[in-house]
Amino acid sequence: MNAEQILTTCQEAGVRLARFLYCDNGGVIRGKTSGMASLSSRLHDGIGLTVAMMAMNSLDQLQPIEGMGPVGEVRLMPDLDSFAVLPYTPHSAAFCCDMVRTDHAPWDACPRSFLKRMRERAAAQGLRLLAAFEAEFSLAQRLPDGSFTPFDQTLCFSSIAMTQAAAFVDDLVAALEAQGLTVEQYYPELAHGQHEISIRHGEALQAADHHVQLRETIRGVAWNHGLYASLAPKPWPDAAGNGGHIHFSLWDEAGQNVFYDPATPDSLSERGRHFLAGVREHLPALVALTCPSVNSYRRLQPQSWSSAFAVYGHDNREAAIRIASPFWSDRAGTVNLELKAADSSSNPYLALGGLLAAGLDGLDRRLDPGTAIEVDPVSLTEEQRREQGIARLPGSLDEALSALEADSVLMSALSPLLSHSYLTVRRSEAAAFRDKDTDFEIANHFYKF
Repeated sequence: MNAEQILTTCQEAGVRLARFLYCDNGGVIRGKTSGMASLSSRLHDGIGLTVAMMAMNSLDQLQPIEGMGPVGEVRLMPDLDSFAVLPYTPHSAAFCCDMVRTDHAPWDACPRSFLKRMRERAAAQGLRLLAAFEAEFSLAQRLPDGSFTPFDQTLCFSSIAMTQAAAFVDDLVAALEAQGLTVEQYYPELAHGQHEISIRHGEALQAADHHVQLRETIRGVAWNHGLYASLAPKPWPDAAGNGGHIHFSLWDEAGQNVFYDPATPDSLSERGRHFLAGVREHLPALVALTCPSVNSYRRLQPQSWSSAFAVYGHDNREAAIRIASPFWSDRAGTVNLELKAADSSSNPYLALGGLLAAGLDGLDRRLDPGTAIEVDPVSLTEEQRREQGIARLPGSLDEALSALEADSVLMSALSPLLSHSYLTVRRSEAAAFRDKDTDFEIANHFYKF
């Protein structure tokens, strides 16, 4: 839509407020809103935002970062292609936004602009990344004492769970479709109250925008049903965690899937293997972007089907990177990789930008991913894992952030201001939770994402 069409749509839909949304370094979706009287000018001028907001962590603790204090402003500039009337909240619409300096240049600390830079790097090689996030989430009710309890006590993939949640899920699918998102699958997951929904893949920037919309819609529709939806990695310590797995593939200018090769046993091409190898090599650092909360590492444990080791395998749910079986009816179009070491406490723009930077490094250097691991890595002895080069992923946010800081490829891709502010914000979160108990951790992650 162009600006005129958006204004007409808002008028016809009775929109009173339009949200200008962004995702910060702490993975929290924030924003400002515009009334209709000023929306026309806001579409061209944006909405002013203090630079300090990208120094805020998920506990709303402002961090002392040079250039992100009380002086200075950026503009939230809406991407008109991301416009949607919100079906789950009255008289509202929303945009996903870039952070732009007052001289009209992209702000170096803008996560969405970072993904755009990585997209341009791929485009220079005639490539584009298609991706989709799978969202696992927990439906909960709030008890009088303020704690949360699962919405139901049903079983994994249970039809009873489908029926109990049917009214919510029906409204969720309708709300997603109303915003132009196509639902691929839905089902109840392992933990009580846990569900998963996936939407159709799109180009990298669109995929990240869609994940912001998906997170907002899941929570919004749940709220209308008197429920809380948590996308936290581990909303209850003793229950299965919520992943935000990323499926991805690389395509050329002719519209061909670069990952596809009919001559190989698994249909994965040599270039696909190079890209995979880049992601695997940088994975210890990459998880600081894809599993970036303290709560993430409660989920990222062995034998949790959440990929605790930096390995890949064919349909191996304990591998960090899964070579997914393609559809029989469209092998060429559906060969893709799944990054399982990812969750929805991440900023999707940083997660996909980091993934793309890692994969392109593998392509540039023609890296070999090594041997696929077709067993649960924990079933191997330490010596066997050492012989096969199987490394444990970081076991804490602190370890992951140290790995990121030591990774010159990802640090260079992020730019100095973005990398510094991100590391500072996430380290402040690690410090804030370090001496706190489990109840504090759960309470301060449950309803942030």
